[in-house]
Formats: sequence, structure tokens, C-alpha cells
Amino acid sequence: MLIIKLVVLLLLPAVVFAAEGEVRDVRLWTAPDHSRVVFDLNQKVEYKVFRLHNPERIVIDIEHAKITSDLKNLNLPDPVVQSMRHGKPTPATLRIVMDVKEKVQPRSFLLKPMQGKPYRLVVDLTRPDQAKKEAVTAGESKSKKGLVVAIDAGHGGEDPGAVGPRKLYEKEVTLAVAKELAKIIDATPGMKAVLIRKGDYFVPLKKRVILARRSKADLMISIHADAVRQRNVEGASVYTLSERGATQDKAARALAAKENAADEIGGVEIDEVDDPMVNMILGDMFRRDSLNSSQILAESIIGKLKDAGPIKYSTPKRARFVVLGAMEIPSVLVELDYISNPAREKKLKSRDHQRRLASALFGASMSFFEKMGRIKQSSSQARSESVADQKQFAANSPTL
Repeated sequence: MLIIKLVVLLLLPAVVFAAEGEVRDVRLWTAPDHSRVVFDLNQKVEYKVFRLHNPERIVIDIEHAKITSDLKNLNLPDPVVQSMRHGKPTPATLRIVMDVKEKVQPRSFLLKPMQGKPYRLVVDLTRPDQAKKEAVTAGESKSKKGLVVAIDAGHGGEDPGAVGPRKLYEKEVTLAVAKELAKIIDATPGMKAVLIRKGDYFVPLKKRVILARRSKADLMISIHADAVRQRNVEGASVYTLSERGATQDKAARALAAKENAADEIGGVEIDEVDDPMVNMILGDMFRRDSLNSSQILAESIIGKLKDAGPIKYSTPKRARFVVLGAMEIPSVLVELDYISNPAREKKLKSRDHQRRLASALFGASMSFFEKMGRIKQSSSQARSESVADQKQFAANSPTL
């Protein structure tokens, strides 16, 4: 019995040491209306976050923890965080202090390990005045510039999306193509682009829907790049919303599940984004018209993308994508190509190819607006489409 007690006493320090929390990495993401600080942890911890004034500071106390990350590696200052430091107010408490440039509203939550990521403590520092300014600017966009195209660059910040063999991140490709598309649209009289994500930060899926609505968009394109285990798979594909029931297509269902998991990877607390419009019930006629418009847009995009590269699926597919939830806005999700294919990854990284993809998406948007009667067709295009319609009618007509 004495020997057992001695063994327990000898092992006790090791057990206590193993139970100590550790901040192993710190990252800072800057969005227009907030800054997000993410702390990688070795385990679940107890913590509290509070504000101090004169000067403005955000304090994070983590119980029974230490920090091994070097805060000097952070890209500071940013629009919100001026500097960051740490200390030990008590032997059992790690204190991290962020000096901030203005009054901000802190929001924090813990994320469980998933997809190779450890426990993470997320602290969002929201700028209320800037958030109001962004909302007002977005709400005025349609009245000032005519047709509005919302461009959603998939993933961002903590969520890199798919990763290519040469470590090209999907979030980098989607933002690059989105910005190229926005340039073309903004240079077109009577049109305006609204970038849902303007930099390397995360936007929750439902908030993407809200931002598209606030911008009063006439259509929305969500840009992505796919990945699978087989390295030789290539080609673009386009998806619309499957509004009712389960998605029948297994591949589309799997892709939707993967894209819808972005909130868990990027970091969203339950009920963080709530908008009654996201779950509104539409009349059957309005629902059908909306889905039909998205189908027309999707078909136009496939037709134009054929000139920019290979196509995986020649017709649009449907699945239950959260980001396509603004049913009153014709919306599609575009997988530009397979970033898991080394040759296609190289293409997706090319600035010239990114411009070709953006040009194809712009051409498809113009074609959609023309078909919907929102802008006038050019005479040559009208004749071309008339001939094509006549041929299709003749092909579908019964032989007399």
C-alpha cells in the first residue's frame, strides 16, 4: 500500500503538467467590420474576456495555461488591434491584453478539434460604427449603380478550403477570381459588383446570404474550387439550390455537405448569425420562378466556361447549399476546377487563367440579364440566339 502511494505521488506532477493548457499559435484576421483573433490550444480551457477603458483594452484570462507562441509574429497594428502582450497576474492565470484603437464589442467562443485543427479560442472584436456604415453603403448600391452582382469568394481566414498538391489554397483562388470579375463589372456602365468577402477573413455562410440581400443584388455567384483524391479529375461544374427534400445526386450531396461545413471550420458560434429572411417561406409560384432563374444563370455559366477550360458536368446540378439561401436572388455556386489536379492547380494559380475565368463569368452574367430582359441584346447576338432557337425547335418537332 505504501509503495502504491509513493508511485502516485511521484506521478502527480507529471499529471498536473500534462493537464496545463497551452496557447501554441495566435492568428489575426482583419475584416471590414471586425478583427478576429484565433488562439490554437492543446486542450479545452476555462477563460473569460472583458474590457478595460482609458485606454481601451481587451483582456483574456485563461486559467492554468501558458503561451509558447511569439506574439511578435503577428501583423500589427491592424485597423482594430494596436498591440498585444501577455503576462501572469497570478501563477494560475495567463493574461493576454490587446490594446485596441477604438471601442469594440468583444465576442468569444471555443471551437472543438476538427479536420486537423486543434481546440481554438476565437475572439471577434466588432466595430459597431463600421458595421453600420458597411450596411448603409451596401443598401444604397442598387439605387446608385443599376444592376448589382454579388460575388461570393468561398472560404477565407481560418477556413482555407481545398488545398492543392503544391499548397495552393482554394480561398486564394476564389478571392483572386472574384476581384477580377468585380473589376470587369465595375468598368461596365450601369453595373456594380459587391464583393461578399474583400480579403483573407472568414464570413459565416448565413451572413453571406444577408450581405447579398443588403446589397439588393440582382444575382449572386459563389466561387469555389473542388478537390478529390483522384489527381486526374478536372473540369468546372455549376450548382443551384435544391430547395425541397434530400439531394438525390450523391456527388452533389457530398459537395454540399463539404461546403456547408465551412462554418465549423472557419469558426461560427451557434446562432451567431440570425436573419428571419434566411428561413422565410416563399409561395410556390415565386419559388419556382426563382429556381428557374437560377437554372438559366447556371446554364449560361456552363456555356461560357467551356471557352475557359474543361467542364466536369455539362448540365447544372442541384444541392442544398446554405450560401444559396437567398431564394429571391438568382444564385449559383461555381466550382471553377479541381485544385487537387496538379495541372489544373497550376492553371488556377495563373493570373491570365483567373482573368479568363472571370471574363467567362461576366459574359454569362450579361447573357443572363439579356435573357431576362434586364438589358438589351446586341443585334448580332439576338440573331444568333434566334437561329439557335429555330434549330432547337426543329429538332424537337415531330416529323410530319
